[in-house]
Amino acid sequence: MYVIVVGGGTVGYYMSRDLLERGHEVTLIERDARRADWLETQLGSIVMRGDGCEVKFMSQTGIERADAIVAVTADDEDNLVALQVAKRHFKVKKTVARVNNPSNVEIFKALGVDEAVSATEVLLGALEPPITT
Repeated sequence: MYVIVVGGGTVGYYMSRDLLERGHEVTLIERDARRADWLETQLGSIVMRGDGCEVKFMSQTGIERADAIVAVTADDEDNLVALQVAKRHFKVKKTVARVNNPSNVEIFKALGVDEAVSATEVLLGALEPPITT
């Protein structure tokens, strides 16, 4: 499976590393030059420096053959735009977002993102006791 990961922070780094270890083809996109350089020392040539929200840049990533794109930046708006570009312009089958503000989950879903994951909601769910009848 070919997966594009937008955002080379902690989540993007570990996701890309684990996908590689599982035998998947990965491209990791990072906007910040210094961070991209560090990521390349850790992960090799899978790292591309650029903006996952820009159609012209994304056309250079092989996105037309991507099976999935995952946007995990710290900015919900960037994640949403990157996934909408992937879905609408490049017809990527599976789009997955990290949603930082839990109130944005429904907006992401309404705007066509296949999976919108809020770490806050996941953690809160883990704290709540199971409902018994």
